Amino acid sequence: MKDKGLSEIIQSSSMLSQVVGAEKLFLSGRRKRGEDLESAVRFFLEFLHGFESFDFDGPCVTIFGSARFQERHRYYELARELGHALANAGYAVMTGGGPGIMEAANRGAKEGGGLSLGCNIRLPMEQQPNPYLDKFIEFEHFFVRKVMLVKYSCAFVVMPGGFGTLDEAFEVITLAQTGKLERFPVVAMSRNFWDHLRHFIQDTMLAEGTISNDDMDFIQGANTVEDAIRIIRGLSRGHF
Repeated sequence: MKDKGLSEIIQSSSMLSQVVGAEKLFLSGRRKRGEDLESAVRFFLEFLHGFESFDFDGPCVTIFGSARFQERHRYYELARELGHALANAGYAVMTGGGPGIMEAANRGAKEGGGLSLGCNIRLPMEQQPNPYLDKFIEFEHFFVRKVMLVKYSCAFVVMPGGFGTLDEAFEVITLAQTGKLERFPVVAMSRNFWDHLRHFIQDTMLAEGTISNDDMDFIQGANTVEDAIRIIRGLSRGHF
């Protein structure tokens, strides 16, 4: 009988298998010290499972975006085209592993012959991993998932999305701004979608002094896949 690998042992751990709903419980308020320590062990197991599962070579780009866009929507098609182009350029493509933009980007990467990765999250609405993933991990804790989405990538593309997409994008920008992350390219795709946000950042945040002029350079804009690829490769800059 073959020995189990570390990833298989971690995945079959009773503490990890009982993790469903653990994040909500952990964030429910003050608890006993032993319960918090048990949560800390669960965090550790989730991280270990992720590190063991995502063992691959080559550069990787993470794509953020909404789960709500259906096939044939223009943003779905744009993400699919981007995933394909990144695969052709030699990049693995990582997403949140769900439907919509995530599925489209993974699908394009798969069709382009590249490595397609997903970090899925367990949600009350039962988000399922999309069918275009070579490797995926299912997480209970959002913060563990976000670490994994950032850790392996050398560039980030922010496609149209909602609160979750904004959360992921601004975390990456904040990590770079505070020197916790290398200043990797962050590309906002489809400038029209992000126009109101850009105006708010410039006309309110910058005007009120909560950010500096230099902070505006942490995110770049692109309307086409070709522009995004050039920015990711460091061959050009796209003003947000």
